[in-house]
Amino acid sequence: MIQEELRRPAGLKPGDKVGLVAPARKVSRAEMQPAVSMLYGWELEVVEGEHLYNEEHQFSGTDVQRAADFQRMLDDPEIKAVFSARGGYGCMRIIDRIDFRKFSETPKWIVGYSDLTVFHSHVHRNFGVQTLHATMPINFAKDEASTESLRRTLFGEDMIYSWTDMRSAENRTGNAEGTLTGGNLSLLYALSNSVSDIDTAGKILFLEDLDEYLYHVDRMMLSLDRAGKLEKLAGLVIGGMDDMKDNAIPFGKTAEQIILDTVSKYDFPVCFGFPAGHGKENVALRLGGKVQMEVSDGLKAILSFTGL
Repeated sequence: MIQEELRRPAGLKPGDKVGLVAPARKVSRAEMQPAVSMLYGWELEVVEGEHLYNEEHQFSGTDVQRAADFQRMLDDPEIKAVFSARGGYGCMRIIDRIDFRKFSETPKWIVGYSDLTVFHSHVHRNFGVQTLHATMPINFAKDEASTESLRRTLFGEDMIYSWTDMRSAENRTGNAEGTLTGGNLSLLYALSNSVSDIDTAGKILFLEDLDEYLYHVDRMMLSLDRAGKLEKLAGLVIGGMDDMKDNAIPFGKTAEQIILDTVSKYDFPVCFGFPAGHGKENVALRLGGKVQMEVSDGLKAILSFTGL
């Protein structure tokens, strides 16, 4: 069964206000200045969180302060999108402090990736609103095409991504359509059996990760499978699996091979190398939006947000 598309926040327009907060790791004013300038160049007005540049060890302020900044941006009707300055770790520490009632009444874009998977999954599961898995302000200068995909998506465009990845000989051909869900594998694993747990039935699942031991990738994928998260998928899209680590005695498989082995008993299409995650490329994905997925011979794949 194809899942219904979640509610889509309104596209931005010139003159809109957007919030900039740091719900996880700390950032400096100097690190944010290039992105703030870029957002103003998009004709957006940037409202910085009161505690944006605070420091509490590795965090951008205390849990209470970080949650208060996020809450303010969600509740302010003039703020049309909320950007996480960066990831790191910290969102799980504050997610249960956030009141989403006003946000649910008037949805707005929540933008980020990696640790922001906590917010993506929680919002999808409990409030039925789309969110943006996309590059964050600290990385705006990292890849122009990725940042431009974010701008276009925020301003209401539907995107089509086509890619060929020569490392992706493991691709499994086929077509699928469904609601897109997912994010960082480690965070989805950590959210298992919580109020923020991911719902995958009938959906296309996107996964990416960074700097994990290969045996742990195997454990996380097996955990998703044992929890019933893989058997009813419409399709599986794998982004960056970057800088994976191994033990002195090698695990014997790459991250891609581990993933394909885990889903070998199912027949949905699978594609690797999607340009999103912790690498240079990190194009914008409307999680909760409907997509068409085409995986063909020649290692080519297409992910389209149009025509549904």
